This record gives sequence, structure tokens and C-alpha cells, in this order.
Amino acid sequence: MPVFAAVDIGSNSVRLKIARLARRRLQPLHEDREVTRLGESVFAAGLLAPQAMSQTVKVLERFHRAVQKHGADAVRVVATSALRDARNAQAFSDWVHSTTGWRVDIISGLDEARLIHLGILASLRLPEAPVLLVDLGGGSCELTVSARGHIRETVSLPLGAVRLTREFLEHDPPKKYEMERLREFIAEEVARNAQGVAASRPRQVIATSGTAAAIAGYIASRKREGEGRGRRKERRVVVSRAAAAKLAKKLAKMSLDERMHLQGIGPRRAEIIVAGATVFAEVMQRCELRSFRYSPLGLRDGVLAEMAANYDRRSRSRQQIESDRRDALLRAGEHYQVDMPHARKVRELAMELFRFLRQVHRLPPEYEEWLSAAAMLHEVGNFMNRAGRWRHSYYIIAHSEIFGFTPGQRRIIAAIARYLGKSKPASGDRIVKVLGPADRVRLPKAVCLMRLAAALNQGRRDAVTSLAAQVKNGRVSLRLKARRRTGADLELWALGKERGYFREVFGRELEAKLL
Repeated sequence: MPVFAAVDIGSNSVRLKIARLARRRLQPLHEDREVTRLGESVFAAGLLAPQAMSQTVKVLERFHRAVQKHGADAVRVVATSALRDARNAQAFSDWVHSTTGWRVDIISGLDEARLIHLGILASLRLPEAPVLLVDLGGGSCELTVSARGHIRETVSLPLGAVRLTREFLEHDPPKKYEMERLREFIAEEVARNAQGVAASRPRQVIATSGTAAAIAGYIASRKREGEGRGRRKERRVVVSRAAAAKLAKKLAKMSLDERMHLQGIGPRRAEIIVAGATVFAEVMQRCELRSFRYSPLGLRDGVLAEMAANYDRRSRSRQQIESDRRDALLRAGEHYQVDMPHARKVRELAMELFRFLRQVHRLPPEYEEWLSAAAMLHEVGNFMNRAGRWRHSYYIIAHSEIFGFTPGQRRIIAAIARYLGKSKPASGDRIVKVLGPADRVRLPKAVCLMRLAAALNQGRRDAVTSLAAQVKNGRVSLRLKARRRTGADLELWALGKERGYFREVFGRELEAKLL
């Protein structure tokens, strides 16, 4: 039973969660958290402060000892808003690596939202009606609309509690004009970037992170006081829009010392709760949300779910990841006006080639999905200009936010799509040099399969309905089934042009015959 560890380096706090995968379920073993305010100086000066970095590294050393104690088989360390914005993020990442041996993965705001969505779906069953997930961290706020397990809308806003406190609230309690500026800024960000969230009219809102926990904790304490000392019925705390607005106004009039003594808030959260509560109040009003409930699930749970899914490809989380990726590829294809019937056909042929020629190409299993993605997006470059379209395709794929694919994976997908014209991958190419040593060797094999698949739909008429392959005596023989009314002469001609490259890459002769 493998043990996984997830570390979340946030702008406000650092979190650790260790879990064991047993019977396709993650069983928590250990959790730890500490507030380090890593992002506080970033939002003022654009740099991580030495003291905050030092404190965070000390916490990570403690986490490292816990990970070793529990015998974790794999660890993933992700960082969010603070490191996305900091100019000295690489120096911090190098410090962490030299101290713990861990590589820090700085993820985008949209990928952060995807992982939070994955973590919640791995543990909760959401209704089919639209549900809004709100994660308000120290540096950013992610709003994600989920319906029937699919992400319908997601946006990452610069509305983190630490960021806004540092930028807008200089006095304690805040001045009236400071609060007016803060509310105006939040309203502008929501109005400009979250129209789709409001339009989705979510039936339920689930909020994660420390600010949501503090607000829910305070509301729960007030309800308990109202119930008196008699027998209390434990129930899930729901925070209404009116209650959130009332609390935000109350907190803005209190001093730090007064906020620190509120039940559910706590001393460290009291420093940033005014900004955080104001975000919740404004988002709920602007998006017409009736209420929210707090969930302790978060980014680290999504990271663990993804690690478990990569270990067990039959798991529910694995299916969710693949669904997210398919949705992202379809959205990208539609956005860049790709000929989707042609893309789907090329993908179908590429997958058949990958499966039938496993003993020839010997690519790792993950290349099947990367080849599939390249087939769906290989023509996105036409959106910019047909002249140089393969170069444009590489740039778009490599630099686009495609759910579920890391930047490194996107570079591989982009490279597979890049070499469908006259050029072939060469060791001196810049886009080849950025790949790891193993992927530099594997890339020509994937490119060759991609070129064969594109050739087999050269006429864009689905002429080849199916194929089979036979490998014998150093030769690869493709047996093609074609539509009678169209034939496949054009496809056979295009396939013949790839024989030389096939021989160069695989050291085998290629022939093709119609059945």
C-alpha cells in the first residue's frame, strides 16, 4: 500500500498531508500546517523576504522529517500565488531543494483550481446542478463552477487575503477610505473576470481555505451561544450572504486585538481576516450567492488524488483527470477553430498505431495520452497563419493553459505537433534541447506515429475506416480498410512519403496494403 505526501506552499501558510492508498481510497496518516506569510513581501516589493523564506524552509525541514517517518513512497511539493509573482522564486526553490531534496512545482492559478476540484470530487459527491467552489488563499482566489463532474468555468483572481491586506489596509482598524478602495477593487475584478460564474447560477457553494474556516467557525460559535448550554445538535454550518456581509462590516470596525479574541478567528488569522471576509461578502453579493458551506478539503487533497490516480490508472480520480483533459482539449480546439472531425480522426488513427506498434516504438504508456493530445491540437497554428503553422502550433500548445497537463508535458505535446511539416526533430533544435534526455530520444518515435496518422487522413474524408499491423522479419505491414466509394489512393501516397523517416527512426521497412 503506497504512501503519498503532498506539500502546499501558499502565500499565507505551508501545509502537509500524508495519506496511504488502500483499496483505491486515500487514508490520512498525518497533517501539519504553519503560517509563514511567505507572500507578504511579494505583494509589496515583488520579492520573497529572506526571513519568510528562512522560516518556510525550517517548516519544510520539519515536514521532511515527518515524510521520512511515515515512509512516503512519493512526495509532490506545489507552490501557488507567492512564487508565481516573486522575482526570486528560483532562489527559494533552489534553497528548498538543497535542504530537503524536493523539487518545487510552481502551478498556475487555473491548475490550482483544477486540483482543488479534483480533491473535492475524490471525497465528496456533488449534485448534478452547478456547484461553485471558492478557494480564498493568501495571494489569490479561485472560483470554479462544476456541473456533473466537469469544470464549466474557472477563474483565478488576485484577491488573496494577504495580498489585499498588504496593498489596501494600512491602519488598524482600517480607515473608511481604505475599505471603500478595497471593495471597489474587488468589485472591479469580479465584474471583469467572473461573469461566467454569476451566469451559471450555482445551486450550492463550497468554500475552502483558512478564511472560509475562520468565518464558518465564528458563525458556528455564535449559533452555539444562541442555542445555550442545553443539548446541541451537531450540524453543518452554512454561512448566508447576509451573515457574511454583517461579519465583514463588524470586523472592519474592530482593532487587531479585538479580532484576535473572536472565537473561530485566532491570532494569526485576525491580521488578514478583514480583507478575506470582505472578499467573501463582495463575491457573494456580486455573484448573487445565497450562502456557502466550509469544507476542510483543499489543494493538498487534489495533489494526493492526482498522485494516487497516476499510481492506479483505474481509480475514480484517474477518470476525472482524463475527463478534465478531454474537456480542455475540446475547448482549446474550438477556441482556435480547429477542424474537429479531422482532429478526432487523426487521433483515432494515432491511437490505433500506438497500440498495434507497441513492440516497435516501445514508448511509455503516458505517451499514448500525449500523442492523443497532439493529434487533437496539431492544427491550432492555422488560427494565426497557415504560413509557419507548425511553429505557431508549437507556441500555442506550449504556452496555453491546458487542464491536467504540466508545462513539461505541454512542451512534449507541442513538440510532437511541431514536426508535421517538412522539418524533422534534430538534437540541435531549441525545442528539443529543453526536453529531458529520455524524451529527446522518444520524441522522434512519437512524431513518426503522428505523421503516419495525419497521412492516413490526408483527404479529410475518413477514407481509412480501420487498420491493423503486422511486424515480421524487420518489416512493418499496415493493413488498411477503406471506404469503397472513396478509396484511399491519396492516403497511400501520403503514407509512402513517410517510409524513409519510418526507416530512419525505427530501422524497419514500412509497407501498406488495402484489404
